[in-house]
Amino acid sequence: MYTHEKQFIQAGKLAAHAKKAVILLHGRGSTAQSILSLQRHLQLEDVLLLAPQANNNSWYPYTFLAPVPNNQPALDSALELVDAAVSEAIKQGVPAAQIYFVGFSQGACLTLEYVARHAKRYGGVVAFTGGLIGAELDTANYQGDFAGTRILITAGDYDPHVPLQRIEGSAVILREMGADVKVEIYPDKPHSISADETLLANEFIFG
Repeated sequence: MYTHEKQFIQAGKLAAHAKKAVILLHGRGSTAQSILSLQRHLQLEDVLLLAPQANNNSWYPYTFLAPVPNNQPALDSALELVDAAVSEAIKQGVPAAQIYFVGFSQGACLTLEYVARHAKRYGGVVAFTGGLIGAELDTANYQGDFAGTRILITAGDYDPHVPLQRIEGSAVILREMGADVKVEIYPDKPHSISADETLLANEFIFG
């Protein structure tokens, strides 16, 4: 049962001219179009951009800290939509090692959950304010080897939606799966994406 239609905006370079693909996942209450505005701040030249759109602008109904069954079937449907975007990039000739992920807030949580369930060598992963999903983290859900993939997780020190403890716990699991994880926590940062965060993403992931 799907709760999300298989729809995403394609932008940036045509696949024939793209060296990389970036999958961008918007936050709750936002849109694929709005997350695409990050292309003005990230180094995304010669890149195929794919931005899936959540039904009703929300990937799953409750907080990402709720028990996973509470967010079903929306969560599984959202993960399938991300997988469809990955498949589209590969179909257009971009190998997994050149596929990047960028998500904010609810989209950042979905980003980390997807890559942890499908770990392999990706181009890189950026989670602007996010962590792995569930009341408890069940490592049985996660499989594969990141083979050194760089993952950047950023957040404010007292974010109202994403507690620091979950970010740190997520980083431990991702490192155990072979990722090169960088966590950057900013004092008093509001629940948004700052210029400092995009600069760091350019340095650590896209540089």
